[in-house]
Amino acid sequence: MPLQPHRLTSRKRRFVSTLPCLLMIVASWFVATAAGAETADLSGHWEGEIALPTVALQVMVDLTPTGDGWQGTIDIPMQGAKGLALSDISIEGTTARFTISGVPGNPTFNGKLEEGELRGTFTQSGVELTFRLGRDEVEAPKRPQEPVAPFPYRSEEVGYDHGDVHLAATLTLPPGEGPFPAVVLITGSGAQNRDEELMGHKPFLVLADHLTRAGIAVLRADDRGVGGSTGETKSSTSSDFADDALAAVAWLKKRPEIAGDSIGLVGHSEGGLVAPLAATRSKDVAFAVLLAGPGVPGDEILLLQTERIARANGSDEKTIDQQKADMKEAFALLRSYDDEKVIQEKLTALARRQVARLSEEERAQMGDDPEAAIEAEISQMTGPWFRFFLGYDPAATLRQVKIPLLVLNGALDLQVVAEQNLPAIEKTLEAAGNSDYTVKRLPGLSHLFQHAETGSPTEYAKIEETFAPQALALISDWILERFGPKTDNAVLQ
Repeated sequence: MPLQPHRLTSRKRRFVSTLPCLLMIVASWFVATAAGAETADLSGHWEGEIALPTVALQVMVDLTPTGDGWQGTIDIPMQGAKGLALSDISIEGTTARFTISGVPGNPTFNGKLEEGELRGTFTQSGVELTFRLGRDEVEAPKRPQEPVAPFPYRSEEVGYDHGDVHLAATLTLPPGEGPFPAVVLITGSGAQNRDEELMGHKPFLVLADHLTRAGIAVLRADDRGVGGSTGETKSSTSSDFADDALAAVAWLKKRPEIAGDSIGLVGHSEGGLVAPLAATRSKDVAFAVLLAGPGVPGDEILLLQTERIARANGSDEKTIDQQKADMKEAFALLRSYDDEKVIQEKLTALARRQVARLSEEERAQMGDDPEAAIEAEISQMTGPWFRFFLGYDPAATLRQVKIPLLVLNGALDLQVVAEQNLPAIEKTLEAAGNSDYTVKRLPGLSHLFQHAETGSPTEYAKIEETFAPQALALISDWILERFGPKTDNAVLQ
């Protein structure tokens, strides 16, 4: 499916069936044309959408003729993709072909110019959908909570370093001299920008706006290799991200507007794993808020996530059981061997056995080159991030955390399931003797803390709400109760 669910553990829902899933949509257009047809003017800017089962996915294409052909780009705003280069562009008559290579599933647009619009079918990994592109601007999804300037607070573009990595960030400050309590926001897994932008939503922009209006300073940064930040996420682990968060805390402590003894971490999804890890490494972290944070090892999260999402999306129990069995077998191989070459060979053999038992339709969903898809999947599974996440037990870290903690999870979260993780976190904190922690399961909310119907990632984009107001209020009230601003400033509206 051409969607990008939030990536704490959306990476490996099934060893084989995840192979055709895209982290980012790419597109190719192909259609045969009548010989001798006059070529239409398809240059310039186009906007439209792919009709997904649950939402219209907005796409934007720019085409420019060159001396020997064409060049172009495609944007997919709901997935944070901007300026993706198009290749193998062929335009003849009223039809067009656009390709972005190197992505599983062979995403392809087959379109023809009709009544001023390019219309046709979009296929990816064997799934066929309709699309349209026109010259008129397409209305962006409604996101009523996104703040619009001018803001009743200060906003600064800033930066700080962690070793040879430079992190570009935004600092928002309530009016006045302070000193104010402050938080560092920590994104979920995968390469995320400072707004944690995904599915057309900007959860961290909405959260930062709410907290700053309440009198709390907020620092949020682009992840490594994203936006203005250097470095890259591929070879980094949660441990590296914890050190990045501490670099942010150290930078905040130097700001005169910030109360140095009232700096906390707010982590979402994988960020809820990173925050406690960072807190154990520095006494400068005064508190932490864990939003859909893990409480059990990564393999347990992945297995239950696979089951819940597959069931919500209509899979039968036999298919779900097979998916989980495939994952368990792959995880066992990753744990059983230290030699990287041996692991690669055994995972490849396992993947080929799994592919052999797939139906023709399922194999078609892997694209034209199953071996390349298998290789890419195994490379990701054996990479540093996944290996760390798979074996990491959050309980061992949480037992060391004695600072105040707020732990929230949506009852409809299918990615970090509340009934699996919240009791584990609460039990660990109680046994460790933490004297100040609050654990809440919020009815009706998804992994993104939206009001949802099922909590499936397929709903994220179509929901207008970005962050449930009651969850925002819980976070700010809890922080202010313990670390209220050392100023007379009132809450900003």
